[in-house]
Amino acid sequence: MPHINDYTGRRVHMIGIGGSSMSGLAGMLAQRGVRVTGSDSVSSYLTQALCERGIPVTIGHRAETVCGADLVVYSAAIAADNPERQEAARLGIPQMERATLLGQLMEGYRHAINVCGTHGKTTTTSMIAEVLLDAGFDPTVHIGGQLDYIGGSTRVGGKETFVVEACEFNASFLQFHPTVAVVTNIEEDHLDFYKNLDAICDAFRRFFALLPKDGACIGNGDDPRVRQLLAELPCETITYGMGEDCDWQPDGLVYDETGCASFGAAFRGRVLARVELHVPGDFNVLHALATMAACVQVGADAAVVAQSLSRFTAPHRRFERTGTVCGVALYTDYGHNPAEMHSALQNASLQPHSTLWAVMQPHTYSRVKTLFKDYIHCCDLADELLVTDIFAAREKDPGDIHAKMLVDAIAATGQHVHYTPTFDDAEAYLRAHWKPGDLVITMSCGDIHLLNAQIQRHGETMPQEK
Repeated sequence: MPHINDYTGRRVHMIGIGGSSMSGLAGMLAQRGVRVTGSDSVSSYLTQALCERGIPVTIGHRAETVCGADLVVYSAAIAADNPERQEAARLGIPQMERATLLGQLMEGYRHAINVCGTHGKTTTTSMIAEVLLDAGFDPTVHIGGQLDYIGGSTRVGGKETFVVEACEFNASFLQFHPTVAVVTNIEEDHLDFYKNLDAICDAFRRFFALLPKDGACIGNGDDPRVRQLLAELPCETITYGMGEDCDWQPDGLVYDETGCASFGAAFRGRVLARVELHVPGDFNVLHALATMAACVQVGADAAVVAQSLSRFTAPHRRFERTGTVCGVALYTDYGHNPAEMHSALQNASLQPHSTLWAVMQPHTYSRVKTLFKDYIHCCDLADELLVTDIFAAREKDPGDIHAKMLVDAIAATGQHVHYTPTFDDAEAYLRAHWKPGDLVITMSCGDIHLLNAQIQRHGETMPQEK
C-alpha cells in the first residue's frame, strides 16, 4: 500500500476532485508540497476554486489524464471501470481510495477527534473546529462542507490536533485513526451498502474498536444504540443528551422565538458555563453539548468553549438563508434523508412566515426505495411541498422507482404536494403561487441549492421562455 508521505514533490491525480471531501484533500496535499491534478465529470464552484489555486482540473474522464501521475486517488463514487482508473491499472500507477488517504493524513496526531453518526456530523465537526481555534489550538481540519471560519472545508494546522468528519458510508471511517470519537446517533441510512441496521451498528462497533485504551468515546446518551455500543468499550466513555442520566446535560434550557437555545452546560450535575446559541433547533443543543464534551476532553476551558459556541453560525447548506426574492425568504438545507428533512422543516417552521414551502430533491434511488414510507410524512410540517426528480448521485436508474411514485403516495395522505421534475418547473410553480412573507426551503445533498441560486439570479421576475 502506498503512503502519502512518500509523494511530496510528486504528482498525485485525483478522480472526482470536485467533491466536497476530495476538493478539500486536494488543497491539503498541495499545502504539503504535492503536485496535484484532478478530474471531475462536471464543472462546479469547487473545481473552479481549485483552478484558481493553481490545481489543474480536467472536466470529463479520459484515460490520458492520468499519464505521468505517480499516484491516483479516487472517491468511493468512482467505479473500477472508470477510464482513468483502468488506464492507471494498465500503466501500473498505484491507486488509493479517498478514505485511505484521509486516514493516512491523520496518523500520528495526539488528538484525532473523529465525528461520526447518521445525522449532524458536519455541524458538530464545524463547531469543534471553530471552538478549538478560538481556544488557542491549531487544529488540522477536514469537514464535509464549507465553513467560512476556516475558509472552506479544510485547514492545515499543527501536528497536535486533527478534527475530521468520519462518514460511515462504504465503511470508510474504518480507515481512520481516532483517539477521540464523537457519535451523534445511529439510524438507518446508506442501505445501498449496508444490509440492515444491525450491519450499520456493527460498522460503528468496529470503528470504536479503533480507539486506543487511553482514548475516549463521546456519545449521544439519548440514543439507545449508541448507549449499547458505549457499554462495550474498554476506553473512557462520556455521554451527552437531554436525559437525566447523561454526563453532559443542558440546565435551564430555554428557546427564543426563532428556536435558538440558551442553557447551562452541566457536567454530572455541575454547570460549567452558559451557552447562548444563534443556530436554531434542539438538535443544535445536542451538537453543542457534544462539542463541549469533546473540547473539554482535549483540554479546552469550558467557559471559552461556551463563548465560542455562542458566536457559531452554521456551515453552508446547513439551514442556510440564501436571500430574499419577491418578499419570500429563501433557505437551503443539506438534509437528504427523512429524519434530516423533518428537522430542517422544524427549524423553518419557527422562522417568520406565512406559507411554508418545501422543495424536496430525493437523493439516490436506493435511499428512496429503502426509506420510502419515511419519506411520505417527513415534510408534513410544510404547507406546500414540491418534489423534483430523484438525484442519482453515484447510482444508475434501476427503472423501478420514480419521484412521481413518491408524490402520489404523499398526495394520498392529503398533503399539498406537486411534482416539479426540473428546477425550471419548481421555480415557475413557486413564482406563480408564492406571496410576500412566505418562506421556501430547498432540501437535499444533491444540487438543489442551485435552485436557490437560479431564483436569486433571476431576481424579481423570471425570464420569459423564448
